[in-house]
Amino acid sequence: MPRPVVLKSNKYGINLIMDRDMDFEELLGCILDRFKESENFFRNAKMAISFEGRELTQEEEFRIVDTITSNTTVNIICILDNDALREELVRQKVEQFEEEQAGKTGEFYRGTLRSGQVLDCESSIIVLGDVNPGAKIISKGSIVVLGALKGTAYAGANGNELAFVAALEMDPIQIKIGEIIARSSDNKPAAGKRRLKKAKVTIEPQVAIVKEGNIYIEPITKGLLNNI
Repeated sequence: MPRPVVLKSNKYGINLIMDRDMDFEELLGCILDRFKESENFFRNAKMAISFEGRELTQEEEFRIVDTITSNTTVNIICILDNDALREELVRQKVEQFEEEQAGKTGEFYRGTLRSGQVLDCESSIIVLGDVNPGAKIISKGSIVVLGALKGTAYAGANGNELAFVAALEMDPIQIKIGEIIARSSDNKPAAGKRRLKKAKVTIEPQVAIVKEGNIYIEPITKGLLNNI
């Protein structure tokens, strides 16, 4: 007997092929069983899903997605029609999802970054230590340094100018947020670069943000944190 549920994977998602005549409630159980059987393969995967083999109502599609996401570690990003453009649409959806998540998730790094070290992160990063001159942090999200930032910080490396850089002691050689670059006022800026908008180095928590095409460094306040 042919299996009532078949999973076909591609680079970005899953095509769910279903029996045309099986009772929907019974089919739902078979779908869950197939995903549980493949749990090790799909663990924590972010994917789109498309349906083939039978006509589904919108409610049935949503029930299938809810059953999968509630009972497995699979994260269904979207439902797509089964057509020739599916793979390109899925690629765009997955990349958009990953870019959005970069600013919402974070990781920790414990220790001081010394000259020549580079810390490259896919998400926001909190550094429990100092970033010395000659060290560099690159993050697709935001950067928080619970110490002195005296090296280079590049936040929003995926082009996100809503990212920010914060530090307990803000004295960077260079900050870049999205495509906006600024250098310390103690260094001569390269042609076309913008200076950091601060009057002097202050030993207090500060945050660098993009406003009107420039990078500004300001004291951290509750109101400012609510806005970013």
